[in-house]
Amino acid sequence: MAAPALAQAQSRSITIMCPFAAGGPTDLISRLMAEYMGPHLEAQMVVENVTGAGGTIAAARVAQARPDGTTLLMHHIGLASAATLYRRLPFNVEESFAPIGLVTEVPQMVVARSDFPAANLNELLAKMRSEGDKLTIGHSGQGSSDHLAGMLLQREAGTNLTAVGFRGSAPATTELMAGRLDLYAGQATILAPLVRENRVRAFAVASETRLPGPVLDGVPTALEAGHGDLTMSVWHALYAPRGTDEALVNRFSVALQRALQAPRVIQRFAELVTVPVVAERATPEYHRRFLAAEVARWRPIIQASGAYAD
Repeated sequence: MAAPALAQAQSRSITIMCPFAAGGPTDLISRLMAEYMGPHLEAQMVVENVTGAGGTIAAARVAQARPDGTTLLMHHIGLASAATLYRRLPFNVEESFAPIGLVTEVPQMVVARSDFPAANLNELLAKMRSEGDKLTIGHSGQGSSDHLAGMLLQREAGTNLTAVGFRGSAPATTELMAGRLDLYAGQATILAPLVRENRVRAFAVASETRLPGPVLDGVPTALEAGHGDLTMSVWHALYAPRGTDEALVNRFSVALQRALQAPRVIQRFAELVTVPVVAERATPEYHRRFLAAEVARWRPIIQASGAYAD
């Protein structure tokens, strides 16, 4: 049943829309999947970066694309948060796409300036409660993964800090290292090198297990400190437009699963401090349930914060 659509995709190539800039984590993941899925599909896959509006511009283009297997979307946790963060979207997060499967997960880390006066996560939370908005917490834009992680951290402490937005994670971590920003909760991909070099102070990793390697393996999980609600990963996933033939979606899923098993892909993800998902999570069925659960998880947190992007 998928043969005509796949033949058309082969002749016209398959484009993966990436909502974020070239060189970033989502772009690197998109290009790896394009490189390693293409041979399994016997098709050329290319990546197109369509940035802006927290990833919703690229998502809208895919939602409105023909469901012929020639246009896919690589997005991360920001798609789930967009369902609440943006009160007027030209698409429905849960209904406008055909989920193909999850791809990776990147744990978040809770860090502070190197001289922050706390010895562990519980002391950090106590300091947040006592200081409140006297403390600053950085993020790289509303709806970004570090913004969401910061919301979780503040909810766990039961207080609101002074949020400082930046145009990306690089300027936020620069201010943190300079001591002009107190706290930050960002991706381990970005923060791991700074923790190893003692340029920032790590209090917890928001994953179920500790990160491997010298220095990082000494950073406890939030769960170990009794704060399992802080567990959060920046997951990436692949989508087709709604209405794409089910057999074609399944073929994309199989190609994704095979790509995730490639030794070079596993090695590159390890270098990025990210983890490829197990095969059963790279399926349409699991992805569909997971997306609905993530939308439901973030809705009350965003609504309570009042931090809408429109």
